[in-house]
Amino acid sequence: MTYLLTQLANGLSYGLILGLIAVGFVIVFTSTGVLNFAHGSVLLAGAYLVAVLHDPIGFWAAAVVGIAGAALLAVLINAVLVRNLAEANPGTAAILMLGVDILLLTELTRRIGNRVLTIGSPWGADVFSFGGITLPMSRVIAAGLAIVVFALLWFLFARTGTGIAMRAAAADGDTASLMGIRLSRTGAAGWALAGALAAIAGIFLASFPAPGVAPTLAISAFAAIPAWVLGGFDSVVGAIVGGLIIGVVTALAVGYESELHFLGRGLGEVVPYAVMILVLLVRPSGLFGRKEAVRV
Repeated sequence: MTYLLTQLANGLSYGLILGLIAVGFVIVFTSTGVLNFAHGSVLLAGAYLVAVLHDPIGFWAAAVVGIAGAALLAVLINAVLVRNLAEANPGTAAILMLGVDILLLTELTRRIGNRVLTIGSPWGADVFSFGGITLPMSRVIAAGLAIVVFALLWFLFARTGTGIAMRAAAADGDTASLMGIRLSRTGAAGWALAGALAAIAGIFLASFPAPGVAPTLAISAFAAIPAWVLGGFDSVVGAIVGGLIIGVVTALAVGYESELHFLGRGLGEVVPYAVMILVLLVRPSGLFGRKEAVRV
């Protein structure tokens, strides 16, 4: 029973990290209608900044720079490329994002090389034990921070003028524009927020299970895609719930892989997509998505 509870706790903490990434996908999609496949490279860029700066300026200052840098990079992608598309077509934008992802990942891979960069986190390899359950300290801190971030996002979207403007633009951009809301500003805010969330998730993913920052860290963002699609393309709540579901399923699949050996190796990498497909067969719009949401 203790082992099961440990796996569940590990899955929930991992799911909250996936939720941070998935919420970024949702915010970009609802604010600008773009399937942001460059999200993984933005995540890697933020973690990379923390890795190269933590020695000269300290971890916490480096974390602030990394989060701000990822947010700025996301805003630049939107301002320079997405807003200048000759045809505002979701398919064209998705292909553009794939190209951006390849370019950014190639440059970051060139800079990192075959090294694994440490981020210098103060919690290091510490573990947390409670009631027989043992978790890496990075996962515990990540879970607590994710909950705080989600609460702040609720406050932003429900209680602030900027958040309400972003919600209005996402619901009906044309009407929001006629009411004086600047879509370019809400779009930039959405991209910046998504970039910041990706960097926060990247910092914790580089702490555990990855030993540090390497080009493969960018793949972690794609692990959040099943959570995003499962919850609904346009639902923040759905992204969080989807992240928790995928996190728990993945942890259980990995934890009990030896008992499920007849299903083959790498079960933890396959199960999230199998769950996503099964849910979409029943609910094509996802658990919380609106039926009119555009899919490519």
